[in-house]
Amino acid sequence: MFAVIKTGGRQYRVVPDDVLEIGKIAGEVGTIVQLGEVLVLGGDTPVLGAPTVAGASVAAEVLQHKRGPKVIAFKKRRRKHSKRKRGYRDEITMLRITEILADGKAPTIGPRPKKEKVVKPAEGEGSDEAPKAATKKANSKKTSAKKAAAEAPAKEAPAKKAPAKKPAAKKAKSDD
Repeated sequence: MFAVIKTGGRQYRVVPDDVLEIGKIAGEVGTIVQLGEVLVLGGDTPVLGAPTVAGASVAAEVLQHKRGPKVIAFKKRRRKHSKRKRGYRDEITMLRITEILADGKAPTIGPRPKKEKVVKPAEGEGSDEAPKAATKKANSKKTSAKKAAAEAPAKEAPAKKAPAKKPAAKKAKSDD
C-alpha cells in the first residue's frame, strides 16, 4: 500500500519504512507525527481524494531536525558597480514513515528503539593470561630502548659519517 501526501507545498509518494526529508514540521525527535493531507491511497483499489481522502492519514517518526545545503543567491549588474550576495539554508525534518492509516484510525506502531553501541572487549581480555605477559615484556623492551636512545644524545653526540664518494669518470681512450 502506498499514499501520496502533501506537506510544505510539495507532494510525496510514500510507503511504510520510507525515509524522506521534508520542510521543517513541529515534533520532537523520536516522536510519532500524523500527516493528514493524503491525496491518494494506493493499493488493490486506489482511492483518489477530492482534494484529500477523508479520514486518511500517514504516521511518521521524526528522526532528525537539520539544515539543508547552503544556497547562495549572487546578483551582479555588470559595469554598474552593483552586486548583491545573499545566502540561506533550509530547515529540514527527516521522517521515517511507520504506517498508512485509513478511516480515521490512530497510529499503532510506536517509535523504533535506538540502537545501543556495542563495546567490543579489548584484545587479550579473557582467559588467556600468557599473551598478556608477552605483551608486557615486549612493551618494556621497547620503552627501555627508547629511554636509552633518548639518553645517548644527551651524553655524547654520535659521529657523523662522511658522504660517499662518487666514482671517477672514465677517460676516453686516445689514439696516439
